[in-house]
Amino acid sequence: LLYSGGAPISPTAAESVRAMTGAALHNIYGLTETTSPTHAVPVGADTPVDPTSGALSVGVPVPNTVVRIEDEGGAVLPIGEIGELVVRGPQVVRGYWNKPEESASAIRDGWFHTGDVGFMDEAGWFYVVDRKKDMIIASGYKVWPREVEDVLAEHPAVREAAVVGIADEYRGETVKAFVSLVAGASVTPEDLIDHCKQRMAAYKYPRSVVLVEELPKTVTGKILRRELRTTS
Repeated sequence: LLYSGGAPISPTAAESVRAMTGAALHNIYGLTETTSPTHAVPVGADTPVDPTSGALSVGVPVPNTVVRIEDEGGAVLPIGEIGELVVRGPQVVRGYWNKPEESASAIRDGWFHTGDVGFMDEAGWFYVVDRKKDMIIASGYKVWPREVEDVLAEHPAVREAAVVGIADEYRGETVKAFVSLVAGASVTPEDLIDHCKQRMAAYKYPRSVVLVEELPKTVTGKILRRELRTTS
């Protein structure tokens, strides 16, 4: 069995793993505050991909775990609507050590507000679209960096990609991508912009692409978008 956790994985990467190993990749999802997974793809099931966002499902809630999708006001959203993932279960911590304000904000009546944005489909599969704080508002439209990154990952020359929003006088924010290439590959920023332009709505594709040797990461390998914002 192969499981992936810790950070989102693109459908392209999942297919590459299947091609190399012959085994399906099973997602698991959880956070530090949940101490263990809240979602997993059941053994023997193929991980579905949402046709609209291109997101790979993180699975279904594990036993004794309840999950709902809420809007900004705390109202529970219907199937298919994008909002914040909120979870409750025995694995959720009681609070942050010596941080009562942060605890009260994140954990309300036993429900942990993850800060991740996603939705549930009609079959009960959950999808994480992105982090709430990473959302880009371009010309009044919401753009989720993960969706743009997944499209960039489909290009054979791309090894890794990270997308951030940068200030723009006309659009409010605009989409900027940082890309590292596969060893020996050659592609121009214009090629990658055109690749996205052909596959995405006009407000979503990156207006700027920067080629880099490596993307900044944490010690656990997660890409640091906040560092990329400071260099933009």
